[in-house]
Amino acid sequence: MPYIPHTPDEQRRMLDVIGAAGMDDLFAEIPETLRPKSFDLPEGLGEHEVLSRLEALANKNNTQLISFLGAGFYDHAIPAAVDFLTSRGEFATAYTPYQPEASQGSLQAIFEYQTAIARLLDMDFANASVYDGGTALYEAMMMAVRQTKRRRIVVDECVNPIYRRMLDCYTSNLSLEMILVPHQEGSSDMEALSAAVDENTAGVIVQNPNFFGVIQDFTDLFSHVRNHGALNIISVYPLMQAILKTPGAMGADIATAEGQSLGLPLSFGGPYLGMMTCSKALIRQMPGRIVGRTTDAEERTGYVLTLQAREQHIRRQKATSNICSNQALCAMRAIVYLCLMGPRGLANTATHCTELAHYAARRLLKLPGTRMLSPAPFANEFALVLPRPAYHVIDRLTRRGFLPGFPLGRYYSGLENVLLVACTEKNTREDIGILKELLGGAL
Repeated sequence: MPYIPHTPDEQRRMLDVIGAAGMDDLFAEIPETLRPKSFDLPEGLGEHEVLSRLEALANKNNTQLISFLGAGFYDHAIPAAVDFLTSRGEFATAYTPYQPEASQGSLQAIFEYQTAIARLLDMDFANASVYDGGTALYEAMMMAVRQTKRRRIVVDECVNPIYRRMLDCYTSNLSLEMILVPHQEGSSDMEALSAAVDENTAGVIVQNPNFFGVIQDFTDLFSHVRNHGALNIISVYPLMQAILKTPGAMGADIATAEGQSLGLPLSFGGPYLGMMTCSKALIRQMPGRIVGRTTDAEERTGYVLTLQAREQHIRRQKATSNICSNQALCAMRAIVYLCLMGPRGLANTATHCTELAHYAARRLLKLPGTRMLSPAPFANEFALVLPRPAYHVIDRLTRRGFLPGFPLGRYYSGLENVLLVACTEKNTREDIGILKELLGGAL
């Protein structure tokens, strides 16, 4: 039987207030043919039994594996202070800070987050986040379409294939022309990207480091794109922006990122944090919430939502987005993480992860039959060509307690033998040594 916290007398009084004869009247609008004839549910359990069942299910997840898995989501160390600070009651506020007089703490936190993200990516403005990195990239693409009034988008195949699938999904019923430019052994084909841009192009989408871990400078490409009146869109790995050439320095118009690497645990798939930044010229096209700092009638500093051109505040057909949201708690974790780490801490972490990846590459390349997919520079992730399918070694090593990486053949035809290996500060040189021995045995 379902648990209903109201007594029969309380239920009767509530029904009388709304003029209903019984519970069935509440479902009168649903035709009989659409109503369930029965509910195939097990018998209810007590609290102890439910907790035991859930614990048994949770224990089936193996969270003790040594992981070299990346592909856009990274197992970075998270300072204990992030959990402590974000769990304080001051931050457990209402979901949406529509009323500034009651939401100054939440609004100020979002403002500080926007400021930090804009500085990290070296861009003019940031919003209060959207769902995740893929959603942010779609929103950036639509900003370019609205701004240029053009319908052609050029996408680099080196962009995260999960994000590209999201772009395909969101645009399946839109009259947009999507041009996919193939990669060259894991690197962006700059000449082909430039050649794909014409007077009908709304924007070009690239990624740095790209899905293969390769680092490239898009400054010249962005200059070429701008000369054709199109917008430059780049998706980045935010932690690595502490040591790499930033989107702003390259001349990007819009920069997006998945913020998971900034203090968010992997958590079996989310929730994550979509970061969006843009140049000042595009600020009115950017979706999501934007918090501004102002003063009240008594000249006291205050924070308010501004430029709210989204579906709750404007006619739907005029809104900049109908899907964006404010991942406020995730954004809170990101700003706490950034403040704890500081510029030097971020740079040290990014450098350490990159050095570990280069050490791992040198060790693994000593195995017979292995080689790098691309000779280009890489950060904390690299694509390793194996003499046999990557799925085989992943299956073998997972049973030994190691996740050796991501099989690129899952998304790229012809790369079935390529393993994408990532390192974070949670990996050690000892881990890498064991990985080499286990991988050698599996090969």
